[in-house]
Amino acid sequence: MSQIKVDLDLVKKYNVAGPRYTSYPPATQFNTQTSAADIEAEIAHNNQGERDLSLYFHIPFCKTLCWFCGCTTVITNDQKQSNVYVGYLEKEMERMSQKLNPRRQVTQLHWGGGSPTFMTPDDIRRLGQAIHGRFKLAPDAEAGVEIDPRRMIFDHVTALREIGFNRASLGVQDFNPEVQKAVHRIQPPELTREVARWIREAGFTSLNIDLIYGLPYQTPETFEQTLDGVLEMKPDRFAVFSYAHVPWMKPAQKILENKSVLPTPETKLKLLKLVIEKLTGSGYVYIGMDHFARETDELVSAQRNHTLQRNFQGYSTRSESDIYAFGMSAISQTANAYWQNLKELPEYYAALDLGEPLFARGYLLNDDDRLRRQTIMRLMCDLSLDYARMSRLLNLDFQKHFARELASYDDMVADGLLVQTATGLTVTDLGRLFIRNIAMRFDVYLPQMTERRFSRTI
Repeated sequence: MSQIKVDLDLVKKYNVAGPRYTSYPPATQFNTQTSAADIEAEIAHNNQGERDLSLYFHIPFCKTLCWFCGCTTVITNDQKQSNVYVGYLEKEMERMSQKLNPRRQVTQLHWGGGSPTFMTPDDIRRLGQAIHGRFKLAPDAEAGVEIDPRRMIFDHVTALREIGFNRASLGVQDFNPEVQKAVHRIQPPELTREVARWIREAGFTSLNIDLIYGLPYQTPETFEQTLDGVLEMKPDRFAVFSYAHVPWMKPAQKILENKSVLPTPETKLKLLKLVIEKLTGSGYVYIGMDHFARETDELVSAQRNHTLQRNFQGYSTRSESDIYAFGMSAISQTANAYWQNLKELPEYYAALDLGEPLFARGYLLNDDDRLRRQTIMRLMCDLSLDYARMSRLLNLDFQKHFARELASYDDMVADGLLVQTATGLTVTDLGRLFIRNIAMRFDVYLPQMTERRFSRTI
């Protein structure tokens, strides 16, 4: 893995727009024709059983906008907003908890944003108490929170630990001052190191670092300095994302479109190679996509045991759970459906005040969707497909059912991305860079789309 040899022509060939497959079908297929009655019926059906729960809370607030950001955010300096928002989350939880099977336990909890640490420590405690009061959290629940080191105090970390968080993801992106200025995110390395130290001292069991490559003014030399700096903090995991340039969805990104400051395709490839070589050479396992973890991390064990999962929060070890998501724009997922809350704060508040449905759009999976979702999931997580195992998993003849898709891989085999035999296929080290492209061959919706609304795969 440390000596990836790939020429630019190969990258150009596969560097097309494509989904990240945090869901299948992708969120672009969610629609407003899926009615509130459809979703309510699915919730009722889903709660006849006792499957584990994964809870997600979207905290949309940030005090400033990072110009690379693709998240659903509310930019404000009004600190009172978080207290108001927590009150509405309590209303939503109260409404949903009445529909849930009380015997279901929560094995995973995640707060994302925006920035959850926009909230005051008191608001963090209040929201934590509201969650514990309405749901049954498993003693070994995995509880992760996204942290913005800017404007934090130690009591933020203390409050998060008090309510049960044991994993933290620290947003860094890049330490270089010129890059930080260009993307409107000033975050001195000393501040980041201090917050990382607080996280360790507070007793968090896992620290993840988020980085982004492909930002303005980045070079392999400057980004290596960032990598060296974060490696000194000895994180347990890394998430190193390719900058997703989607200005049609996030107009602020148009600020970054100056061709003279964005890395060229050649430079971006060098950045990607640097990341993989540096991190794998430092003892981290390349899980796939943009995730790296220490050899002893449970993500690595789950991948080897074929129990790794992928959802809207990225890779996860907690399989066989349904995601119930709270807050504006939050997306829930069960075996049969997805649904997303209203995406604008005033509408979200009004629906809760009036007792109206919160659903903005959704999707009900058909039988073919479920087969393809499982296949793409296993491909993205296992980096292989064992045909006999997939046949048992899907209760069909996998090779026969997906003969057309499997036959389409001849070009990828020739390019060294896959090894294909009579019993299965395996993604090569080189192929990991193109895992989205490999998964796209099983996506029945992509050929039907006249315009792809996705970021590029590399």
